[in-house]
Amino acid sequence: MPAYPRRGRDSLRSPTSTRNAARPPRANQRIPVRLALWLGRNRRLAAALLLCAAAAITVNQLTPAPLSTVTALAAARDLPAGTALTASDLASVQVPPGMVAEGFLQDTAAAAGKQLAAPVRGGQLITDAQLLGPGLLTGTPPGSAAVPLRMADPSSIQLVSPGQLVNVVLTSANGFDQQGPSEVLAAAVPVLWTSNKGGQSGQWLGTAETDGLIVVAANAEQSSRLAGASTQGRLFFVLVGPQ
Repeated sequence: MPAYPRRGRDSLRSPTSTRNAARPPRANQRIPVRLALWLGRNRRLAAALLLCAAAAITVNQLTPAPLSTVTALAAARDLPAGTALTASDLASVQVPPGMVAEGFLQDTAAAAGKQLAAPVRGGQLITDAQLLGPGLLTGTPPGSAAVPLRMADPSSIQLVSPGQLVNVVLTSANGFDQQGPSEVLAAAVPVLWTSNKGGQSGQWLGTAETDGLIVVAANAEQSSRLAGASTQGRLFFVLVGPQ
């Protein structure tokens, strides 16, 4: 029988497998190899990059999300009572919504021209309760009224400030030879405003003459007794403490 040459293992491989073995690796297969080589040559740089990434992630996780804010009006500087507000007296500030309750001023145009009933510090948020007008009655019992009174002794106004409790006294005595009984028309009423605390030409009271005036908060009964009381005699006040 004729002798046939012995085939080795290589001779048993198919042409397809031979082509596959000779085919170079694809581009996406070469990337991990290159990355491994680069990391091998730049270990310190790679470690530094990883540390920076970890630090950035940590800072991002620990940094609180920014809070939402709203605009409110604050005094741009210390302002005395009686100041008629202008745009230069006010500063717009951003505050958390929880700090702005009903009555806080937020519109510069709406606040312009309003008169302060009490002094405010620079940076202090301004509310309608600090202005001459209905806001002065904030917190008073329902049915309260703001009653202006002209005191017989204008210089005595220097002794009283907004928030002070007073008894309003009416007397028919003229202080000289005529004597008359005194009557307490209203007891322990709070003072809302006085002409001594920077009172100007009565934007709220509607008169250019404010000398000797105070404004008190009174209930319905007290208001009826106080109305026109200055025409019945001389009015005085007595400072009293909290009841």
